[in-house]
Amino acid sequence: QVQLVESGGGLVQAGGSLRLSCAASGRTSSDYRMGWFRQAPGKQRDFVAAIEPSGDSTFYADSVKGRFTISRDNAKSKVNLIMNSLKAEDADVYYCAATRCSGPCYSRPKVYACWGTGTQVTVTS
Repeated sequence: QVQLVESGGGLVQAGGSLRLSCAASGRTSSDYRMGWFRQAPGKQRDFVAAIEPSGDSTFYADSVKGRFTISRDNAKSKVNLIMNSLKAEDADVYYCAATRCSGPCYSRPKVYACWGTGTQVTVTS
């Protein structure tokens, strides 16, 4: 198992930017595909972005494509999510997750075995 801790959430004005980080510990995180999800109270957890273990390929939800960038530094066991041009609808709790699944499963929360506790992102208009 991999232990994950998110950081970097906070309050930002619409149009602004935030950088989320996910620190991994435990088993070698570089073996895992990493993902970011977000969830509002009482709603389902939605896929945001994912990155392959090597970092060579990335995947994004349509709603964030062109505004968010996921990256990883395997030497530091960190995954980052840079969020630009933030909108009110981006406000949620953001979760980092790890999975060993391969193929077109990266957007499914159920395939992710390891989760962080989340970091709150608030966007003001």
